[in-house]
Amino acid sequence: MLTGKISADACYPRHTNAEFVDFLGQVAAANPNVELHVVCDNYATHKHQNVKDWLAANPRVTMHFTPTCCSWLNMVEIFFGLITRQAIRRGSFTSVDDLENTIRTYTDSYNQSAHPFRWVKTGDYLLGKIKRNQTINT
Repeated sequence: MLTGKISADACYPRHTNAEFVDFLGQVAAANPNVELHVVCDNYATHKHQNVKDWLAANPRVTMHFTPTCCSWLNMVEIFFGLITRQAIRRGSFTSVDDLENTIRTYTDSYNQSAHPFRWVKTGDYLLGKIKRNQTINT
């Protein structure tokens, strides 16, 4: 979030805890010697025992979980929306490799002019939206 750059080249066929641990390792390796804060949704893979074990062995990495139904707070989800609209939707891909290459090309181009996402809503507005979503979903 600090630079706005995408720092892990991680296209996986599934979303398993092992793949997530590998992803965390890539992020940690790409950002050495700094405290890292990873914001995720509440997907069970992110809370698996293998992930907890990895985090225990890597104390400079802290996980934060968005409230249920608030994935719009997750910067990765915002980036997925951008890449979907700007590179993937209406695309024609002849293979998974072709799709992955498109994603990598987009990410490389994005990183050339990357900047941090900037919230335009106030903290009070965002917290109110979370409360409204929680009320709707209970």
